Amino acid sequence: MMERNVILSIEGVTKRFGGLVALSDVSFQVYEGEILGLIGPNGAGKTTLFNVISGVYKPEEGRVVFKGQDITGWKPHKVARLGIARTHQIVKPFGDLSVLENTMVGALFGKKADTITEEEARKIAEDVLEFIGLSDKKDLPARVLNVQEKKRLELARALASEPDLLLLDEVLAGLTPTEVERMLSLLGKIRSEKGITIIMIEHVMHAVMNIADRIVVLHFGRKLAEGTPEEVANNQEVITAYLGDPTLALRFVKRLKEKGG
Repeated sequence: MMERNVILSIEGVTKRFGGLVALSDVSFQVYEGEILGLIGPNGAGKTTLFNVISGVYKPEEGRVVFKGQDITGWKPHKVARLGIARTHQIVKPFGDLSVLENTMVGALFGKKADTITEEEARKIAEDVLEFIGLSDKKDLPARVLNVQEKKRLELARALASEPDLLLLDEVLAGLTPTEVERMLSLLGKIRSEKGITIIMIEHVMHAVMNIADRIVVLHFGRKLAEGTPEEVANNQEVITAYLGDPTLALRFVKRLKEKGG
């Protein structure tokens, strides 16, 4: 079996807010080129974990190691320049800026922040918008975009920073079934054509179960399970604590088999 390179290690991460333990001794690894699904009920600690990885929060215990470098507690801009980009659950583009200008912001504050020119940022942004299918909207103010287009713009800003690791926080939320399928196709393209590793928080369960290589389940701030989508869907602790109804897990497994895993 070919050895896989670890791009991110979460090592015993604990994060508290006063008396509330949002994350408790969470550990797992992410491999280069994979799509990892991060699931769990509301309040499980998923977005808190993203905030720890991206530098918004410093954990009380544990380490975040990216490409062999300990980045625990680094400031968000330093994390971004190292090659970690994220989207947010609530999409807030700069409404009065054009779609192109919004995307340029990602390039200007990404990996090349110290050396990039405005013209180079514009070229990167134009290429990204072409890649994700928003180039025809590039001159429009971001405020006029619909939900699906704003989701794509959020993704474009992240991609323009030229990341190695992409953290997606509910990128499918609020989309129609057709839009979900299109977004999943785009995520697959980001992984296959750009070689970007993806961790995605998602509540659209059938979608994450069908696109993720592996799943990590958080519950009350702890890691409850980790494995392939089928392993997680068949895990009795997950069924009891998260899915609730065993028939729901069986439905996931059936869909996986219908779509070839």
